[in-house]
Amino acid sequence: MDASIVIIGSGLAAYTSLREIRKLDPEIKITLITEEDGDFYSKPMLSTAFANQKNASQLITTPKEKMIDQLKFDLRANTKVISIDKKLHSIEIESSGKVTKLGYSKLILATGADPIRLKLLGDGVNDILSINQISDYATFREKLAPNSRVAILGAGLIGCEFANDLSIGGYAVEVIDLSSQPLGRLLPTEIADVLREKLEALGVVWHLQKSTTEVRRSDTNCYQVVFDNGSFTEVDLVLSAVGLRPNIKLALDAGLATQRGIKTNRMMQTSDADIFAIGDCVEIEELVLPYVMPIMHSAKILAANILGESKILEYPPMPVMVKTPALPLVVSPPAAGSAGTWQIETIEDGIIGKFIDENNALLGFALAGSGTKERAKLVSQLPAILA
Repeated sequence: MDASIVIIGSGLAAYTSLREIRKLDPEIKITLITEEDGDFYSKPMLSTAFANQKNASQLITTPKEKMIDQLKFDLRANTKVISIDKKLHSIEIESSGKVTKLGYSKLILATGADPIRLKLLGDGVNDILSINQISDYATFREKLAPNSRVAILGAGLIGCEFANDLSIGGYAVEVIDLSSQPLGRLLPTEIADVLREKLEALGVVWHLQKSTTEVRRSDTNCYQVVFDNGSFTEVDLVLSAVGLRPNIKLALDAGLATQRGIKTNRMMQTSDADIFAIGDCVEIEELVLPYVMPIMHSAKILAANILGESKILEYPPMPVMVKTPALPLVVSPPAAGSAGTWQIETIEDGIIGKFIDENNALLGFALAGSGTKERAKLVSQLPAILA
């Protein structure tokens, strides 16, 4: 078999891997397979599209034709990968009802993550929307009428970003979460309280420390989102933003090692030496990091190793910018289970939160407003995520 690389997926992880491979080898045959159209767009921009006044088609930064011209690959768009045969180095694919097989010498899984769906009761459950790709956003825009009321399930990163974005767009937003604060996994209480107040000023209504049990259609052609205490709120659309789960199905069915994500070593190899994985679907040394910067770092390592080099992945500190213009935020949370305390400093138009251990070492930070200017200084003091 001629040397060939097959990439499954067309998100940032897939296309960044393809681009890095092309920098090292302009000639090797590469095939990219995706269930989408193959156009390139920035998924993080889905949660800021209303503020930027962009519809779904305007979010496409590079059409597939231009991607093909730039990177010289074979695109199999609107194609589903059914299975992987490790022994035969082939995958089974389906397009337009036709099932065929495609061989590979190296395979890259960039299958991303799927929205988590809450187990809810009610005849409106199947109408709950989630936005994880551009087609989801297009559907959401179609269903969103002027003056629509939107309930967002989840006050995490995506939930807060959509709450800010939709509020700026002029929609009435209600956010529901079991936690006592927004961004409960990322922010100390002092900063979370300010974020809550800033979004309230835009009109966001919070239903915190409440669990959703049911979504039912009402007689007024709306939806009733029912809480565990029996009370409810009535809205026109329900958007689920309770988190993402790595898409491991193909890998699991193929017998690759998986846990929360597809397990890889620090060369980006799975338990099969000829199959690599990258992006939101991946778990590396128990880390699942569904953010942009880990993809950029790991794509360079993957490209080198898939072409025969031997490079080891390292993760420096990688702060995350939260897209909430009502309160600009940059966060670098401490590693799970870290012992320490938050130290909060309020400055003019901002807050600096530092997570400090018993030896006065900085393990993480959360910066708000003008405090975000301290990002570079504090990053230099943080330990590496993966050294």
